[in-house]
Amino acid sequence: MASDQFVFAHLADAHVGAWPRDAKLRGLLRESVLRSIAQVRVEHAEFLLISGDLFHTPVPDPAEVAPVAAALRQLSIDGTRIYAIYGSHDYVAHKTSWLDVLAEAGAFAKVAPEAVRPEGARWTLPFLVDEPTGARIAGISGRSQGLDREYFAGVNSERFRAEPGFKIFQFHAAIEECLPPRLREHIHGIARADLPPGCAYYAGGHIHVMYEDEGPGGGLLVNPGAIFGTSTPDLVYRQEHPSTQGLAVVTVVRGRPSVRFFDPFPYSKLHIIDVSVTGRSGSEILTDIEVAARPYAGVGTNIIAHYTGTPSAAGLAALGVSESQRRFEELGMSLHPDVRDVAGVTAEATPALPESEIEAAGFAALSEETGPSAPWAAGPEGARRLRDLLQELALPRGEGESRTDYVEARVDGGSRLLGVRRVGPR
Repeated sequence: MASDQFVFAHLADAHVGAWPRDAKLRGLLRESVLRSIAQVRVEHAEFLLISGDLFHTPVPDPAEVAPVAAALRQLSIDGTRIYAIYGSHDYVAHKTSWLDVLAEAGAFAKVAPEAVRPEGARWTLPFLVDEPTGARIAGISGRSQGLDREYFAGVNSERFRAEPGFKIFQFHAAIEECLPPRLREHIHGIARADLPPGCAYYAGGHIHVMYEDEGPGGGLLVNPGAIFGTSTPDLVYRQEHPSTQGLAVVTVVRGRPSVRFFDPFPYSKLHIIDVSVTGRSGSEILTDIEVAARPYAGVGTNIIAHYTGTPSAAGLAALGVSESQRRFEELGMSLHPDVRDVAGVTAEATPALPESEIEAAGFAALSEETGPSAPWAAGPEGARRLRDLLQELALPRGEGESRTDYVEARVDGGSRLLGVRRVGPR
């Protein structure tokens, strides 16, 4: 039977390793994640739930992984249990990810270690028991291409639902009824009714904005939002909605959960300025940037310059802002241009979508185009094969690996993914 009173923590969408071309923002993201992990200890949480996308890719840069892995490992050694599921970014079929490596090293337990199953197959939802609290924890990992939806449709949760005590369900998918209005026409998810009923807490992930709602038949449904964010719109949203998301700290009293948030976002190190480029020359734009950023001057400060309007030809050329970036670097600051709302540079601004949704749409379109001539690429399963094949072929050559061995490994991997037997010598 579950304990009468305890505290646990819940995070999602840390995306460690995001911002691959921007070391400053990548560092701020990493610091935010480490602050969140440290806060778990401050809260004396019994356990930590990670509801997907701890990492931005299945195999991110080890230099990004190392400090986060060390913090999680120490948290585990100190007695805080950690339960994780894959997200749409850190999962890859038939391959080993950093989540697998860390789970094997004992840093945390994978709640949903299910294998890839044929489309439409029925399967029984497994669960773990957190022994000190008696909480039952089950989950379904995220999948790119929306394949997690098929898992929800095929799950048999009766055994889990029959369990006594405090039940938790982890998932990494959008709940369509809970999406903010601006995202509903762009993101397709699952229905609230697709979740297994009867849980006291539903630990969500995937959407980068926080929402708190009710699960099917009751229970608290929480999506804590991104810890930091992976796009400029994410960062703008975080600045405009401070202290509303991050690490969810859940207190359970007599079986009833309540939630509050610890926000690790580095507000003092990241500022957004608006700069109109309409009718402005390159030098005038540069001056406007420097004037607008002056109140935030300081070593380590990051400025996102949000440009708006219709620039002249000279002003348009100036939006590369290399000169501005150089001047900011001399002051120990960093400038990050945002040209989404500049006429002639990008189309009309649209709500930010998770990269996985954009990726899914791209592979679905490629599958539709390729399918008639290549049946293996048709449909949702074909889109998944295309994605996995691209990831396989994009793997870098290992240190000390010969070119011949590298090519052989990629061909073997591609053949396995396509389900074909190689012809000819190896």
